[in-house]
Amino acid sequence: MQSITLSDEQRQFRSVLRQFCEDKIAPRAAEVDKTATYPWDNFEAVKSMELPALGIPAEYGGAGADHVTQAIMVEELSRVCASTSLIVLISKLGMIPVMRWGSEELKREYLPKAAAGEIQCSYCLSEPDAGSDVASMKTRAVRDGDDYILNGTKYWITNAGISDTYTVFAKTDPDGGHRGMSCFLVTEDMGLRIGKLEDKLGVRGSPTGEVILDDVRVPASHRIGEEGQGFYIAMATLDRSRPTIGAQAVGIAQGATDYAAGYMRQRQQFGKPIAEFQGLQFMVADMAMKIEAARGLVYRACAMVDSGDSELTVAGAMAKAFAS
Repeated sequence: MQSITLSDEQRQFRSVLRQFCEDKIAPRAAEVDKTATYPWDNFEAVKSMELPALGIPAEYGGAGADHVTQAIMVEELSRVCASTSLIVLISKLGMIPVMRWGSEELKREYLPKAAAGEIQCSYCLSEPDAGSDVASMKTRAVRDGDDYILNGTKYWITNAGISDTYTVFAKTDPDGGHRGMSCFLVTEDMGLRIGKLEDKLGVRGSPTGEVILDDVRVPASHRIGEEGQGFYIAMATLDRSRPTIGAQAVGIAQGATDYAAGYMRQRQQFGKPIAEFQGLQFMVADMAMKIEAARGLVYRACAMVDSGDSELTVAGAMAKAFAS
């Protein structure tokens, strides 16, 4: 098992980011969730701290931060506002296929913009009948000269209607099963439409909705990877993203625990704060123990992303599942 010890730089980063989140992000979190409005002010604040750049390689205008540092960022944002943390998470998810399998032309065109927060991105994989069974998707991409024509509907898409680019998976070979999938970078101005937005129970500041592709013409230069490589790209992308999704869960749990502990210090019963009652102390101790265990799994999986460890698929899934 890989041991994870934070560096002094990472600890300092957490300290600075926590203060930023308390000052700039936390004050609007309740309003954002209550009104289900996209937190543009928070997005601008995140940009001012250059947080979108953390997950983008330095050669394309990013900071090229390691994945443990990225997890710390997600954790601290999630501690005060899960919706704001998802802003950074989803754009990184949408750009992973470009970073790993995109042409140099696509990388030069879109990664610097994502790093600067000039564009936001979505990841379009799921369909009504293709959730866990991704290979059964119905969205089609048909070659037409130097373009592809895309038709289909993607469901439960994070940042729908806000994003400027959508990483879309479609069947180029309808009879090819998982080997018939390909991946495309579709921009908003290519003609895709946004359908129904979901009325959610939580994380309401981040929209989730339908993305509709109706004869959307996409240049072949916007295909990511080779034809038939889409399933591999999709699964490998999820492997690399699960640890930081686990970090989001850790941050939410930490925020809840911190809030509970603060309430216990203020609430009085029998002439003293309820924080002095041993039974409640046991509960908080259990919460803290489970959070720390989840954090350890998440950081270990994040380190495995950077090292290219072959056991990432299992470790990342465990980290996400346990943290959630």
